[in-house]
Amino acid sequence: MKNETKKKVLQKSRGELYITRERCKGCGICIKFCPSGVLAFSEDFNSKGFHTPIAVKPEDCTGCNLCSLYCPDFAIFAVRGKKSK
Repeated sequence: MKNETKKKVLQKSRGELYITRERCKGCGICIKFCPSGVLAFSEDFNSKGFHTPIAVKPEDCTGCNLCSLYCPDFAIFAVRGKKSK
């Protein structure tokens, strides 16, 4: 029974991140509030001239969706996926 409990603790919820670069104004709120540190500013610009976020550690995304909740432009969202070990 204890082994099963430990196994569940080691499982991590995985998320998928979606970014609509053309909606983004580069405010960085999503980067600041990501608890897993998945996001960083890209070196590239979108058509409006803003640096947009990119997922530098996509494997660490938990799908918590805080990025979407804080984004004023609805340019990013995350979806919880399968659990991984």
